[in-house]
Amino acid sequence: MPSGRFTVQAQEAIVFGQPAGSALLAEADRYGAKRVFIISTRSLSRLENGPLQRIVKALGPRHVGTYPAVHAHSPREDVIAAAAAARAAGADLLVAVGGGSVIDATKAVQMCLWLGLESVEAMEPYRGGVAADIRRQIEPPDNPIRMVTVSTTLSASEFTPTSGVTDTKTQAKQSFSYRLLVPRSVILDPAATLDTPEWLLFSTGIRSVDHAVESYCSPLANPATEALSLQGLRLLSLALPRIKAEPQNLKARLDAQFGMWQAITPAAAGAGSGASHGIGYVLGATFGVAHGHTSCVMLPAVLRWNAAVNGERQQALSEAMGSPQKKAADLVARLVAVLDQPGSLRAVNIKRENFEEIAERAMTYGPVRMNPRPIKGPAEVKEILELAW
Repeated sequence: MPSGRFTVQAQEAIVFGQPAGSALLAEADRYGAKRVFIISTRSLSRLENGPLQRIVKALGPRHVGTYPAVHAHSPREDVIAAAAAARAAGADLLVAVGGGSVIDATKAVQMCLWLGLESVEAMEPYRGGVAADIRRQIEPPDNPIRMVTVSTTLSASEFTPTSGVTDTKTQAKQSFSYRLLVPRSVILDPAATLDTPEWLLFSTGIRSVDHAVESYCSPLANPATEALSLQGLRLLSLALPRIKAEPQNLKARLDAQFGMWQAITPAAAGAGSGASHGIGYVLGATFGVAHGHTSCVMLPAVLRWNAAVNGERQQALSEAMGSPQKKAADLVARLVAVLDQPGSLRAVNIKRENFEEIAERAMTYGPVRMNPRPIKGPAEVKEILELAW
């Protein structure tokens, strides 16, 4: 008989299929927010009439400032700088406009504002895995400032209470987790993805495929999570090629957003992930591989390596992708290729001489230790890397 725990996130609303500007204004009204501060990226800030510009226009005088400089993988320095800008602006609501790096950074900005953290060093006691003698709990004040997201990619960070932030001194991805770090409201406007570069949209789409696959294959999966994983995979495997063929198809883009939402929910609820995610953290934080590309190159290899213990379970993945007679790893690899994304470690400039460091670092991440086929040490990680080579 299954037993476990399904964690429900501290979110109040997920608004979909509406223009982001009007949807955000309605959410700001609902929360009584008068001073809205936006966190985004330089690439979005340079557009003439992109999602950021439309949101600023919709907010009117409620917009009190923008920090438009979050870099990939959410460096601690960017978190501290954005928090300082939001603090100086007297913000009462934060809005992340962008993809996973922006959303993760904004989650951590909330923590910095709650706790009065003003330096990268001040963040250290609150990260996951810190030494017990310096560890401190995140304890927000009464009525803490919260955030709303407007997603421009398919990374799905907006559905979790964990912020992945990079310590640039160690080049390690670190986590900061607390239930109220999850965005209070999520806005899924398919038009907000129209200006996203194709490579970024599709690579983060494969990241969401990774969420679906690894949560379904997780030892912690259960009947409540399995249906969501498979539905997310089904939606994504249909919608992503359709977007490739018809870039202006808003329904396909919304279907992909629904897919990423369904795919991430099991992982956020407690099913977790596996080696593709864990190795991907190393590739991203240490070697600068784009967030979504880590899944493009690692997921097929991890599926092949895991097939020795969960081949029958992978059959359900093939069925969800519409080809039950084919191997799930081959179907994912084909989807990556159809979307013109990199399909090997060589394609993202990883060298064989990097394997030892990747394998050693990967063993420090929880998802590697949760992989459905047990990974006992760096040697097994290197077997997976060879399959991805």
